Amino acid sequence: MSSSTTNTTTIGTIGAPSRRNTELAMLVFAVLIPVFAYINVGLAKDGSVPAGVLGYSLGLGLLAAVAHLVVRKWAPYADPLMLPISTLLNGLGLIFIWRLDQEHSLGKAMAPNQLMWSTFGVALFLGILIFLKDHRVLQRYTYISMVVALVLLVAPVFFPGVNGAKIWITIPGLGSLQPGEFAKIIIAIFFAGYLMVKRDALALASRRFMGLYLPRGRDLGPILVIWALSLMILVFETDLGTSLLFFGLFVVMLYVATERTSWIVFGLLLSAGGAVAVATFESHVQIRVHNWLNPLELSNGGVTETAQAMYSFGSGGILGSGLGQGYSRLIQGIAPKSDYILATVGEEVGLAGLMAILLLYGLLIERGIRTALAARDPFGKLLAIGLSGAFALQVFVVAGGVTGLIPLTGMTMPFLAQGGSSVIANWALVAILLRISDTARRPAPAPAPSTDAEMTQVVRP
Repeated sequence: MSSSTTNTTTIGTIGAPSRRNTELAMLVFAVLIPVFAYINVGLAKDGSVPAGVLGYSLGLGLLAAVAHLVVRKWAPYADPLMLPISTLLNGLGLIFIWRLDQEHSLGKAMAPNQLMWSTFGVALFLGILIFLKDHRVLQRYTYISMVVALVLLVAPVFFPGVNGAKIWITIPGLGSLQPGEFAKIIIAIFFAGYLMVKRDALALASRRFMGLYLPRGRDLGPILVIWALSLMILVFETDLGTSLLFFGLFVVMLYVATERTSWIVFGLLLSAGGAVAVATFESHVQIRVHNWLNPLELSNGGVTETAQAMYSFGSGGILGSGLGQGYSRLIQGIAPKSDYILATVGEEVGLAGLMAILLLYGLLIERGIRTALAARDPFGKLLAIGLSGAFALQVFVVAGGVTGLIPLTGMTMPFLAQGGSSVIANWALVAILLRISDTARRPAPAPAPSTDAEMTQVVRP
């Protein structure tokens, strides 16, 4: 009988691929695609290459390169797809806003400001990755984040409304900000910390009825409080989008934490009942629901907003009219660079291009959910699913409103639409997801052996 010895290895000693080179390769395409789209718009509008193409190319390329280097240094094991997808969506958003700037009937140019806000967003993205070493630090601020989120949600009540909704605050020297965009991230932090502690109590059921586990009466308290807060936002700010996002995010995270389908049912019933109740006496909500149900009805001497978007989608067809060759200048009475920018996308790149952009959003959401599944701690799992859920709900609410699936809500399409608050907040959201992803995918260090017996393995012939 003979024996031989071999050294044992672990996954931690081998390590996992960082995939940073994959990220860099995709970032090249994420920069080149908007640059070629920029040139295409210039050729379609003026028959020449735009004079600012070099500056735009260098600016977008520099932002992408710096972001990649910081991720490579401070989050080397993070997901390789999130940064390229975010860069591509942000770059395309700048192109569509600049394209709409060429129509003088649509107001002053917004692309330069959007590029500035995008730079601030990337700067915040870098700061989060550099200074937030561990996402679990955020759990310490569970209840502080609740207070901050409530302040952000209530603040717009004290400022004048814009287009019928009070969702903006005005800061001298900075202009208008939409605090709800930042509140969605802070609310996700609070929900993750709260549900991690309370999920066992919330998962208990008193009895079963028609296949559903009915929660106990005292456990209904949290969802009733959140329901009441969402109704207050809808009543005082007439902001249907933030109300749906706020309440929907809580229900999604509650379901993930407890695995009880009954919470989804109660959430849907409460949201439907609250929306109907508010719509009965809130004129702004009534108008939007009426326009949604009767899109072709003439209003104030012209067609409704929903009808204008339908005409844009219809004229685009499958492949679109071509970048820069649509009729966005005919869109009046709405916000073509923010709320309804998807109408321009559908008209100029067609159904195929619109589906490609929606697939990019879907892929970004999928990577966030994948990060939640890979996270090693309960707080990280809940936070990742909360941030991904908030992003998914916002995409659904905006795209659904523009396409006529649901009433218009007034929110902005992440990265794509004009809005400084939105682009900054979404870059911060992606940064936190990358931090969680880096922690989840980072290989664990191999345990140090203490004896020779632990370093060898006897193999029988």
